[in-house]
Amino acid sequence: MATIFSKIVTGEIPCYKIAETNEYLAFLDVRPLAAGHTLIIPKRETDYIFELEDENYAGLWLFAKIVAGAVKQAIPCLKVGVAVVGLEVPHAHIHLVPLQNIGDLNFTNQRKEFSAEEYKAIAADIRQYLNS
Repeated sequence: MATIFSKIVTGEIPCYKIAETNEYLAFLDVRPLAAGHTLIIPKRETDYIFELEDENYAGLWLFAKIVAGAVKQAIPCLKVGVAVVGLEVPHAHIHLVPLQNIGDLNFTNQRKEFSAEEYKAIAADIRQYLNS
């Protein structure tokens, strides 16, 4: 059964896309901890990140590094935090979360809400720094 992320990859479910390669996709989390909270996924459905083949695992992290640089430039923050949880969606993914303090990376925090227009603007702001 396809996960919600697999449906995003195939275009069945829309997303606020940040970046894409043949193997990986970055898009905004629609239940973010902060503005700019981005998810990095392999396009091939794999439940557990540590089950990825070594080449795909390394490629996912290198892709995340590129996207994190753009997030850091676009969103006012001290750092971009990283989390791999993997409990809510059975599809390997990396969370990139703009941080002001360590408590910002707590997944029990209340999630932020943005309008579709705000999500579009955030995604556009991040995308402009991808080739910088």
